[in-house]
Amino acid sequence: MLTSLTYGPRLREAKAMVAAVFLAAAPASAQEVTLLAMGDSLTQGYGLPEAEGFVPQMQDWLDARDAEVDLVNAGVSGDTTAGGLARVEWSLTDEVDGMIVALGGNDLLRGIDPAVSRANLRGILEVARGRDLPVLLVGLEATGNYGPDYKAAFDAMYPELAARFDTLYVENFLAPLAEDGDPATARRFLQADGIHPNARGVARIVEALGPRVLELAQAARAAGS
Repeated sequence: MLTSLTYGPRLREAKAMVAAVFLAAAPASAQEVTLLAMGDSLTQGYGLPEAEGFVPQMQDWLDARDAEVDLVNAGVSGDTTAGGLARVEWSLTDEVDGMIVALGGNDLLRGIDPAVSRANLRGILEVARGRDLPVLLVGLEATGNYGPDYKAAFDAMYPELAARFDTLYVENFLAPLAEDGDPATARRFLQADGIHPNARGVARIVEALGPRVLELAQAARAAGS
């Protein structure tokens, strides 16, 4: 009896000491950051149930990695770079710590002069810079419908703006749909309209872009620390 009475408190003390050591050694939980995903129908999740769109699938991807990121869907179907510029000021609320910019698809579909699209994207990035917000700029690749000069100007605006504003950069939102770089293989990952990704296509895009979104979250934490 004497042994049990003496051993009990010591055991509790030992457990408490071990727990304290583990707590001290454990890394502090990452500060949650809010990222705004500004885009068009590709971001908004056009033609899909809400849970299968880009933002919800990316949120699930981030949550599975304990990323402590709140991703806000600011995708508007049909939006052009001009629309993004018109709403960026009020979209960037005080809670936003970083921004994904994925615009230009509708400019391309409408044949808008790439010089105009470039100026609009520049305006969006200037607003982000003015608020010291890190940005992930996601580009697109033009088809040859409007000729080689148009394609060259459109394709060039994303990397050039990314370099000018020192943003994180992804070359082509839709590139993950093409297996081994073959555009013909992308069809199975598109909806019937041949433009918007289906749920499987979105999953492929999320897997490809996810690491860059994590980088954006890290940059947002660094900027806010």
